[in-house]
Amino acid sequence: MDGCLPLDHAIISTMCPKWKELMRIKKKKGDDCVGIVIGIEENFLCMEETEVVVLGWQLSMFSAKVRIALAEKGIKYEYRQEDIPHNKSPLLLKLNPVYKKIPVLIHNGRHVCESKIIVEYIDETWKDKSPLLPSDPYLRSQARFWADYTDKIYEIGMKLIMGSKGEEMEKARQEFLVCLKVFEGELGEKPFFMGDAFGHVDIALISYYHHFYTYETLGNFSLKNDCPKLFAWATKCMKRESVSTILTDPNIIYEAIIIFRKSMNLED
Repeated sequence: MDGCLPLDHAIISTMCPKWKELMRIKKKKGDDCVGIVIGIEENFLCMEETEVVVLGWQLSMFSAKVRIALAEKGIKYEYRQEDIPHNKSPLLLKLNPVYKKIPVLIHNGRHVCESKIIVEYIDETWKDKSPLLPSDPYLRSQARFWADYTDKIYEIGMKLIMGSKGEEMEKARQEFLVCLKVFEGELGEKPFFMGDAFGHVDIALISYYHHFYTYETLGNFSLKNDCPKLFAWATKCMKRESVSTILTDPNIIYEAIIIFRKSMNLED
């Protein structure tokens, strides 16, 4: 009977110190030699060549959040596009077995999941470059609160995406506008949410901006007209290379959502 033995960790380290697994020694009974079968998963990589990797998806605001944070820090990374939702890679399922979701950050062979946690990890790991969170504990707590509140955009946005036309859509529209007004009130006259510097809250909210064309079209409202201060803030953020080069074309997102809505019989 054929048997499989795990390749010794020291051998792995010699071949490529950052490959943690996916290698086996296959020993056949009666053979005089041992054949090394290296089963390297297609999406795995040698971290000596690429220190930072992001597993993400083009349409995801959560992937955008992580990528903007890395860009603000000036960190080079490899971006790996996942086929969501139907063909998630074995690597993604291995690194995030609990939620099975993107994004996942891989740094020096270790992985971090959940976008807000990843952004804080990025800020703490590269703390000498463009701080994203305030150093003051109270201000940091406020930044975390408002970054967390951006989840409301996702929740209400899904009501717009999944809503049927008529009363249901109008209710979602009103709820979305109330949420935007809350953000606009918090922004006030400040250039960015925590003051003069672009940071954690700005990243959390602007990562949704490429979805706003879809929200506005489905909900029949205008960010520019209904929330002019928030629109001015978004326009300012979009002038940053870290934002404009990462956010997906809003038309691509809109077309994908309309296809989805038609498949759910929500559009003609």
